[in-house]
Amino acid sequence: MRYSLFLYLLFFTLSSSLAQQSKTAQKMEALGWKNIADADSTIVIDLMYTRSDNFTGQVLYEDLTEAYLHPDALAGLLKAQKALKQIHPEYSLIVYDAGRPMHVQQKMWRVVRGTPLRIYVGNPANGGGLHNYGLAVDVSILDKHGNPLPMGTEVDHLGEESHITHEDVLLEDGVLTYESYANRKLLRKVMREGGFRALHSEWWHFNWCSRQEAREKYQVMP
Repeated sequence: MRYSLFLYLLFFTLSSSLAQQSKTAQKMEALGWKNIADADSTIVIDLMYTRSDNFTGQVLYEDLTEAYLHPDALAGLLKAQKALKQIHPEYSLIVYDAGRPMHVQQKMWRVVRGTPLRIYVGNPANGGGLHNYGLAVDVSILDKHGNPLPMGTEVDHLGEESHITHEDVLLEDGVLTYESYANRKLLRKVMREGGFRALHSEWWHFNWCSRQEAREKYQVMP
């Protein structure tokens, strides 16, 4: 009798948990992706595509509020958070986007297709980008008051000001301050500690591996 009651309570708990999850979150978990907040509650989650104040001007995640990553990338992110805390115990990483369904990638592509901004969005016809494999994360740093450190531009600003390849020039031209220049370097340092690679055109975007490796070893989310 007690065993039957235990099974009933376990089934009820699991059913309630699934009922609270969005369909998108359930699909991500079915792929084996993991919820970042469950792994480390000190990493702040603020998905920018749950709102319309992003480069598309649209709400792209209609039923997703959690940030998911493939376990390999998640392990790296946890190392990056630990590395940041060792340097600045009062700071924390903030995640603006993580794993992304390919159908959302398609919405983004429609916005930039045929425009100069297309260089910032992976074409779904070519396999999309690392977000679609749960292997990329858009991230920044919060100070002890929970405010984002200055980085020279807002997250999701698509333009040369967000590129990391000519930051010395941006600094000389006054586009970057010494503070934002140093903050970008700090972000890249801790993300490298976690095994991530910076994307040259977006200071906030970090990939866990190459696209070729992703296609060979990992599964894309439709």
